[in-house]
Amino acid sequence: MFVISNIYFITAISVLGGALFGFDISSMSAIIGTDTYQNYFGPNISSDVQGGITASMPGGSFVGALCSGFISDKLGRKIAIQIGAVIWCIGSILVCASQNIGMLVVGRFINGLAVGICSAQVPVYVSEIARPDIRGRLVGCQQWAITWGIMIMFYISFGCSYIDGVAAFRIPWGLQMIPAIGLFFGLFVLPESPRWLARNDRWEEAENTLALMHGKGDRGHPYVVREMEEIRGLVEFERENSDASFFELFKPNMINRTHIGVFTQIWSQMTGMNVMMYYITYVFAMAGLEGDNLLVSSSIQYVINVVMTVPALLWVDRWGRRWTFIVGSTLMMTWLFANAGLMATYGHPAPEGGINGVAAASWIIHGRASKAVIACSYLFVASFAVTWGPASWVYPPELFPLRIRGKAMSLATCANWIFNFALGYFVPPAFENIKWKVYVLFGVMCLAMTIHVFFFFPETAGKSLEQVEEMFLEGKPAWKTHVISTAEREAHQSQLAASNKLSVKEKELQDHGSEENA
Repeated sequence: MFVISNIYFITAISVLGGALFGFDISSMSAIIGTDTYQNYFGPNISSDVQGGITASMPGGSFVGALCSGFISDKLGRKIAIQIGAVIWCIGSILVCASQNIGMLVVGRFINGLAVGICSAQVPVYVSEIARPDIRGRLVGCQQWAITWGIMIMFYISFGCSYIDGVAAFRIPWGLQMIPAIGLFFGLFVLPESPRWLARNDRWEEAENTLALMHGKGDRGHPYVVREMEEIRGLVEFERENSDASFFELFKPNMINRTHIGVFTQIWSQMTGMNVMMYYITYVFAMAGLEGDNLLVSSSIQYVINVVMTVPALLWVDRWGRRWTFIVGSTLMMTWLFANAGLMATYGHPAPEGGINGVAAASWIIHGRASKAVIACSYLFVASFAVTWGPASWVYPPELFPLRIRGKAMSLATCANWIFNFALGYFVPPAFENIKWKVYVLFGVMCLAMTIHVFFFFPETAGKSLEQVEEMFLEGKPAWKTHVISTAEREAHQSQLAASNKLSVKEKELQDHGSEENA
C-alpha cells in the first residue's frame, strides 16, 4: 500500500484535526449575532443560555480528551484520530439539522468529543514522527490549522449570512464535515508512529517507518540508526520499571511534569484568547461597530491569527519554549490592562438589556478610545498567535516518556477543555455583570503565568524526547535550562550510542567468562 514519506505532507494531513476546532469556533462566533440565529433559537437568547450553547462543545472535548489516551495507546495514534473524524461528522449532522437549542447542544457536545480526541492525539502523533530540530515547527502546525479553520469558516458564515432563512446557519454547520472527511481518508496513506510501533513490539515496522521518513528508505542511515538505538533503550528501560497507567502521572517522579503539562494547557485558556475568538462580536459592538462593519472588523483578527502564527512555526525551535511563553504572556497582559483602562476611563454602561438586546454587550465606548480598544484587541491576538498559540501544543508532548505520553496528553488536553468550557459559559454573564473588569481578570492571569513559567517550565527545544527524559531525571532548575543546538544533540547521541555498544561488549565478556568458569 502506498504510504506518504514526506514529513511535511504527513503533518499537513494530520493537523486537519486542528481545523475541526477552528471551524467550530467561528461557525458559532460569526452566527450568534445574526437575526436569523436569534429568531430561530430565541427570541432574546439569554447570556446564560448562549454560554451553555457555546460551552457544550468544550464540555464534550473534555470527555473526548479523557478517553483519547486509552484509545491511542491501545489502537494506535492514526486510528484514534480517525475515530475522532467519524464522531465529528456525526455531530455536524446533528448540529446542521438542529430544530431547537437542546438538539444544538447535543450536536455540539458530540463535535466536542471529536475535537477532544484529535486535539490530544494529533500533537502526540506529530511529535513522535518529527526530528527534534523541526519538531516545534511541525507540532505548531496544529495551531496554524486551527487559525485557518477559524478564518475560513468565519468568511463562509459571513457569506451565508446574506441567505434568507435557516440556510444561513445550516450551510456553514454542514460544511464543517469536509475537513473531517479529508482527515479520515488521508490517514490511510500515513505511517503509524514508529515509537508506538516499537512499544508494541513491531520493531521491523518501526525501523522501516523511520527509514522511510528520515533515511529515504535506508535502514542504515545514521539518523535512523541513532533514533532506533534511543527508542530501543528507552522502551526496554520503561518495561523494566513499570506499566503505564494514569496513576503513574501522579507519582513523585512524574508529578512535576504532569503539573507543567496540565498548566501549559490551562494557561493557554486563561490568556483570554478564546474570549476574543468566541465573543469578539460582543467586544466590537461595545466599541461602536455594527452591521457588516462589525463582522468584517471582527474577521480581521482571524487573518492576523493566521499570519502571525507563521513566524512561530519558522523560529519556535530557535527561540525555545520558555522565552516564547514569557514574552507572549507579558505582551498579552499589557494589551488586556490597556483595554481595561480605556474602557473604565472613556466608557459608560450600556442601556439595560445591552446593545441591540444582547445583554453581554453591556458597555459603550466611542471615539478615539474605541479605536484604541480595537487596536489593542488586534495586538492581543497577534501576541498570542506568535507565542502561546503554537507553543502550548508543542510543549506538553515533549515532557513525558513514551509509555505514558498518550495518557499524559489526554490529561493535559482535558485541562484545556474543562477551562475552555468554564470560560465559554462564564464570559457572557461576566461581561453582563462585571463589564470591563473581565479584562483585568485575564490580565492578572497573564501576570501569574509569566511568573510560573519562569520558575517551573524547563526548556525542551532542540532536545530529543529521550534527552528531555534525562533532563527531568537530573532535576536541573528550569531557569538554568537552555535550547540545545544540533551539534550538541548529535554529540550526545554519539556518546549514547558508544555507551550502548560498550555495555553490550561488557555483557558479552561477562557471559563468556561465565561459560569458561562453568
